[in-house]
Amino acid sequence: MIKKVLYAGSFDPITNGHLDLIKRAARLGERLIVGVIQNPSKTPFFTVEERLEMIKAATSTIPNVEVDHFTGLLAEYVKQNNIDVVVRGLRVSMDFEYEIQMAQMNARLYDNNVETIFLMTSPDYSFVSSSIVKEVFTLNGDITGLVPDVVLEYLKRKCNR
Repeated sequence: MIKKVLYAGSFDPITNGHLDLIKRAARLGERLIVGVIQNPSKTPFFTVEERLEMIKAATSTIPNVEVDHFTGLLAEYVKQNNIDVVVRGLRVSMDFEYEIQMAQMNARLYDNNVETIFLMTSPDYSFVSSSIVKEVFTLNGDITGLVPDVVLEYLKRKCNR
């Protein structure tokens, strides 16, 4: 039995595509940790605290989900937290090329029996990314249905709407 599953990303912000993967990944093990990666080389739109709050609100009805954050290597977080499986989402074929390379490097760094599982994004969300959502919203486009309602509210407050 798989005990701990990790789904990590920047989630800046979490989208309904992410949420779809979270719901599906939560069925794979006893616990799913949604890990917010803090990348010091990027300037996020939302603070880590805001992203954690949005994810917690969006996943509050999924009983085995917990939310955490970390900096540094994914492999180090995996080792320190005894993760059994890492889930990665794939939207388009270009994602696979990048993700397989990362999964192979991480497998070398894990030093144990951690598996990486790739889940295909639902076709309804295959075009959705955090970057596109932010861009469309800041240009006054309608992103209803692409992000959880709580995220839409955060975006409105952040952009004074």
